[in-house]
Formats: sequence, C-alpha cells, structure tokens
Amino acid sequence: MSLPLSSAPRSNEPGRTRIVGLGASAGGLEVLAQFLAHVPVASGLAYIVVQHLDPTHKAMLAELLQRGCAMPVREATEAMRVEPDVVYVIPPNTELTVAGDLLHLAHPAQPRGLRLPIDVLFGSLARDQGERAVGVVLSGMGSDGTLGLQAIRTRGGLTLAQSPESAPFDSMPRSAIAAGVVDIVALPAEMPARILRITTSQPPAPPPSAGSPANDSPAPHPLTTILALLRERSKHDLSLYKPSTLTRRIERRVAVHGLASVADYEEFLHRNPQELDLLFKEMLIGVTSFFRDPPVWQALKDTVLPALLARTAPGTRLRAWVVGCSTGEEAYSLAVVFREAMDAQPDPEAFTLQIFATDLSTDAIALARKGHYPKKIASDIAPERLARFFSAQGDGYSVDKSLRAAVLFAQHDVILDPPFTRLDLLSCRNVLIYFNAALQRRLVPLFHYSLRPQGVLLLGGSETVGRSLALFAPLDPGTRLYQRSDQALRISTLDFPVHRHFPPRNLAQEPNVSPSSPPPHLANLQTLAEQVLLQQFSPPAVLVNDSGDIVYISGRTGQYLEPAAGKANWNIHVMARPGLRTQIAAALHQTLQDKRPVALHGLRLEHDARRTVDVTVQCVDEPKPLAGMVMIVFREMADAPSGGVRRRRAARAVDPSASDELVRLQEEIRVLRQEMRSSEEELQAANEELQSTNEELQSANEELTTSKEEAQSMNEELQTINNELNSKLDDLALAQSDMQNLLNSTDIATLFLDSALNVRRYTERVTRIIHLREGDIGRPLSDLASALVYPELHADARETLRTLAVSEKQITTTDGRWFSVRIMPYRTVANVIQGVVITLVDITVAKELESRLRAA
Repeated sequence: MSLPLSSAPRSNEPGRTRIVGLGASAGGLEVLAQFLAHVPVASGLAYIVVQHLDPTHKAMLAELLQRGCAMPVREATEAMRVEPDVVYVIPPNTELTVAGDLLHLAHPAQPRGLRLPIDVLFGSLARDQGERAVGVVLSGMGSDGTLGLQAIRTRGGLTLAQSPESAPFDSMPRSAIAAGVVDIVALPAEMPARILRITTSQPPAPPPSAGSPANDSPAPHPLTTILALLRERSKHDLSLYKPSTLTRRIERRVAVHGLASVADYEEFLHRNPQELDLLFKEMLIGVTSFFRDPPVWQALKDTVLPALLARTAPGTRLRAWVVGCSTGEEAYSLAVVFREAMDAQPDPEAFTLQIFATDLSTDAIALARKGHYPKKIASDIAPERLARFFSAQGDGYSVDKSLRAAVLFAQHDVILDPPFTRLDLLSCRNVLIYFNAALQRRLVPLFHYSLRPQGVLLLGGSETVGRSLALFAPLDPGTRLYQRSDQALRISTLDFPVHRHFPPRNLAQEPNVSPSSPPPHLANLQTLAEQVLLQQFSPPAVLVNDSGDIVYISGRTGQYLEPAAGKANWNIHVMARPGLRTQIAAALHQTLQDKRPVALHGLRLEHDARRTVDVTVQCVDEPKPLAGMVMIVFREMADAPSGGVRRRRAARAVDPSASDELVRLQEEIRVLRQEMRSSEEELQAANEELQSTNEELQSANEELTTSKEEAQSMNEELQTINNELNSKLDDLALAQSDMQNLLNSTDIATLFLDSALNVRRYTERVTRIIHLREGDIGRPLSDLASALVYPELHADARETLRTLAVSEKQITTTDGRWFSVRIMPYRTVANVIQGVVITLVDITVAKELESRLRAA
C-alpha cells in the first residue's frame, strides 16, 4: 500500500540499545575506519559491521578496526548481548542477525558467490528495531545492502549510503541510491554526526487539537502548515492520517536537509516548492509482496472463493477491488489464486474476474502496469506458480499476459474519490492502520455499500471492522476475512466522497475584506452613508465559486444558512437549510450551465413554514476578479393578497400542513428529475466518448498487431538473407584463401593493377623486384621504384589496357638477373576489363645457359 508508514513511539525503550548496521565489501576497511574514527565514545549506540570476508581464512577485521577506534571492537558470537558504545564484527563464513538485543550466527544458506550477508543483517534490524533501525552502505562491489535498506526504510528507520565519488568501489552505494531507498548520502566521516543529530533529537510537539484552548492569535503548527502545503500541491488531504505517521516522514526530510527543526523545514518548503513533491513521495512508501501472509491466500483459495462461485450464476463476470495495491503484487496474487480456484471447478471457464487495483502513487501504478519484477520474487512464489504465471525476462520476471489482462490499474484516493461498486470481493489490507479512528469509521460503511450482498471483505492482520460489526460477519477471524451482512445501511452513516473539495480561505474572516470591519482608511461622508444603507437595506446574499464554496457573505443569512455538524465546511450545498438545499443546488447547476439568472419563488423554510423566501441565482461577470463566480440573493417575501396566494390559502384551508408539504415535495421531485436528466445526458456523452475511445484503441491495437506481424515476417526474411550472406562470405573467404595459396604456390611474381594502373593486389615474390609494402595498395604504378631496367613498363601497361593485346618482353635488372615480363588484360567473370595483370618469370638461368652455348 502506498501510504505513510506507521511509526512506533519515539522515546527510547528501556533496556533496548539502538543499533547501527554497517555494510561494506571491497575497499571497505578504509571507509569503515573513517566512519568509526569519528564516532564519539559515549554515543549510546551499538555498531554492527558486516563485510564480505573470505570464508577459508581467519579474519583480522576486528584487530584492524580496533587500531583507529576508541570503542571496543569484538568479533560476534552466538547469543552475544548487544551493548551500547561497542563495535561488533561478523566472523567469516557466517550470517549475522539481531533479535531481542542478541546476536545470532548461522551458516550461510546460499553457496559462495551468491551470499548477501548485509541484506540479511539489515532485514533482521528492520524486524527487530523497527523505526529505530539505522542502516549504512559503504564501499563495495555488487548490490548487497540495497534490499536491506529498503526493509529498514519500509519500517520507518534511517538509511545512509556513502557518496559514490568517495568510495573506492561505488557499485553498492550507487545501487542503493538508484533504488531510491537512501535518506542521506554523505562521506563516511560525516555520517556519525548526521546519525547522532537524528537519534538524539526530540520529536516535535503534536499540533494543537481543535478543542484545545488557543490564544487570541495562535500561530499555526508547522505540521498543520506543511499538510496544507501538501494538500494545495498534490490535491490530496493527509490530515486524516495518524500524526505519528506524518511526523516521522517529515522528520526524515528534516534530517536529509540537515535542518534543526520542523519549523525550519516549513520555511524551507516555502522557499523550495519542488520539495513538496519529494515529501509527498516520501509519504507513499509501498509495503507489499507476493502472497504476503500465506494462510490468508490459502483460505481464500480453498474456502472463500469456492463458496462465492457456488452462489454465483455461471457466466457472471466477478468484480474485485484491491485498495492500496502499491506496485501490484497483491492484485496479481489475487488473480493467481482466482485462476487456481477456477481450475478446481467443473467448468474452469464458467467465471471471469475483473480486478480494479488502485493506489495513490502514480509511480507505483506505473510499475504495476509494467508487470515486471526483480528475481527476488522467486523467494515469495512457489516454483509451480512462478513457472505457470511468470516468464523470465532480462533481470527479472514478467507476469503472464492473461494475468495482466485481468487487472485494471488506476490512481485513486480512497478518501476523496468515489468508490468502485457492485463488488464481489474487496481487499483493503494494511491500509486502515495508517488512518485515524474517525476515517476508519467512515470507510468501513463505504466498503459495505460497495460490496454486493454476501460480498467478501479482506483486511490486514492488524485491522478489524471496528464498531461496524453489524455490517460484516467474520468468516475467519484469524485471516481477517468478512462477509457483507444483509443489514440495511443507514444513509446517515454513509459519507459518500463525491468530488469532495477542501474549504478555501474564508475571505470573510480576513481583516482586509471583512464585511463587518471598517476599511483601514475612511473615505468621505457619502461612502459611509452608502455603507450604512447597504448593511441596513440590502438583501442577504452569498458569493460562491463554481464548486459551491462560499467566498463572501453579505448581510444576515442565518435564516437560510447554518453550519453543518462535524468539520467546518463552507459550502452552499452543505450549509443551505433543508428546505432550500435541493432547489438552490439545481438553480446553481442551471445558472453555471446556461449563464442566465434563475429565480426561485415562494420557497418555505422548514423551521418556520409561515415564511417564504425568493432566491435569485446569477453569474457574476463584472468586475473581472469576480468573473466566473455566482451570487445567491435571498429576499424574504410577505404574504400578499394576490390571486395565486388566495388560491394557495384556500387550498391550505383544508389541510395547510399537508398541502405545503406536498407542494415542497413536488418541487423537490421536479428538481431531482431535472438533475437526473442532466446527469443522464452527461453520462451518456461520457459513455459514447469512452466507447469511441475504446474503438479507436481496438483499431490501433489491430494496426499494431498487424505491424508487429509484418515486422516479425520482415525480421525472419532478414534473418534468412543474413544467413545466406554469411554463407556467401564464408565461400568468398574460402575462395580468396584458395586463390592466395594458388598464387603463392606458383612461385611467380604477379602484380594486379586496376583500370587506373593503381596497385590492387600482389604476390610476395613481387616485393623482391618491385619495392612494395602493405600500405602501397592503391598507389599508381608510376610511383613505384623497381630493380627492372624497363622504363617503358607504365606505357606498355597503358597500351595493353587500350588494345587488349598481350605484351611480353625479356627485361634485365640492375643486379644482373633476367625476367620475362608479360602484361595481359584483367578480365572479370562477366568478361569486363578492369585492369591488367603483370607476371614476372625469372629466366636468369636460361639466359646464362644461352650465353654459354653461344660462346661454345
């Protein structure tokens, strides 16, 4: 549930020692020494150090840390009691946990390479210490400590991480910071002072209650002001949450910014409005997991769902609402359990389930919609469920498409937004514990209204239906499963949150705009006289905005308006007296819609049926600051001897009270019918828009599916072409190797030139005659130096390229050797001339033999 977390009492529990967990890995010895060197001797805290150690060697971590630490450093042993101002170090090849101020050692459950001892320690600290736990992640490789910090932060504890720039190995602190579970990022030497500043600070006094005596001009409590700023920024009201819950989260932000008090943080918020977004996210920490509290899900699968299906007609689409779904684990768990319950039915396709999963956090809803979770969920889900309903993708698991289609995620505020209705199952687990008692009493009847007869309500392990025992019958008290009773719900007990608005500033109470207080600078006699005339003879009136909130009151309106019981609410729909409320609401709606005045005549007051009042409702266009508002004017009418009045008096002569009541009821019925027709038109328009949008989305989905299939087909074709090209490349590489080996095996110097007589390729033997290197590929023949006494070589090659005639000459070299130089055209397989080939055959031996024969 993405809601503020509850916090335990802030005072130190007697006999309990507050513990700071330190986790480090590679490069950790140096930063641990820096941290401990700045811890005062009498800090009152205990420190537990967990570092990744070689399990096959004796650890010397305790001796090394003791050199620069003023506190005693001890290696932990089984059942060792934790004492303040002592440092405890984990032994090699163990997992260290804390329970009841005692240290416990266990053999690692995971093989070497997969062990996460820091997460193990931090998880035990979260369970044992709650909001008193402190976790610190220092230098190290990997991500050990991230999940542990998340557990501590979930329970309201304090989390710190070393600034990655100062860490010799920054993977562990970067992982924790990227996961968003770190409250403070600082240097190791700065951390002890930051921790002590928070652990030794006194909690702020709670805000004054509504009934407590106040001074003449009391200053608003910082918490009240912060909640008002949050409400204005996020449009969500957190004032009905438990004060301890809110205070703990605000104190965390105070500590993050290094401020001295909540009052300083209030000033900081005024200067930095963007901090309100971070504070709101701080309030919404999700606490959830797959199949949390397994007995609950087992009872749901084995008993509750089969009974629900048995009393439901086949073919029915069941509806469920998961309130506070956070990142979606509970909603998907419900979908899995329903699917398994359906497998046990004779016809597994007889029923379907539509799950509405809602939460206040947009970030949590976005993650839930993706349906992708880290690999650690394998510890919460049975292997057969994991294989059936999840698929491994990348670094985690994704929910099955059919499972995802059964859940509809939406942002929803259970306090302000209308509830989902006609539900067969409503899950609101561990949500009510964050609300105060008044809000809990308001929500439980709302859940009864939302459920169908014999619908099922699922609450958390620490929650009950409270005083609403008559509305729900327990199915299994141990699992907090309840069934909706058939008792009729009194409308007076149901507070339906339809477009609930917050009361705006009461301008009538501000000194500069008060209708009764004189202006700061008196004008002339005419102004004073006009003011007296307005106060004495103008009719009572109120100025409201388009939502019905009263912004100004003129004259005495006590006969027509009265404050509603409960929390102050300056809204005309709430304050109008019962005899006027319905007609004024309809007239206000009609005026805002048609932009024309509406007059109501002869309305009677319930508390004094002898008096009638005329009401005029009209929009205000001038002056500009009041544009868009509505003025409601009350004029009390005296009984005039008109024909209509005489007829009404004659009618009332028979039974005046019955006649008056009948007329009033008929008028209310007419107004209600008009509102219903207007609502039907609006709903019809909205329905048509939704249907149109649905059709467009279906069309877009079909187009995307077609595009996906085309892309898949094209991808397959490209893969086939790629395979063919790879095969051809292999053939070409083999052919090139064959050609190279053939040329080298002939032991003939061969030079290949392109059409511009630039070097294209050559054999190794050419380099002994013509000075060539690997970088000479592409150089012109005329630029090359050679040992041949053949100045006409370039001209002969050009002539061969022109005439395609083979040229063959016997040429000597500067060192006395003879070569037969043959120049012939280079023909491609397509019989295209693309250069020349020059071969040089050594004929020195033949020339010497010829010379000897001539001499003989």
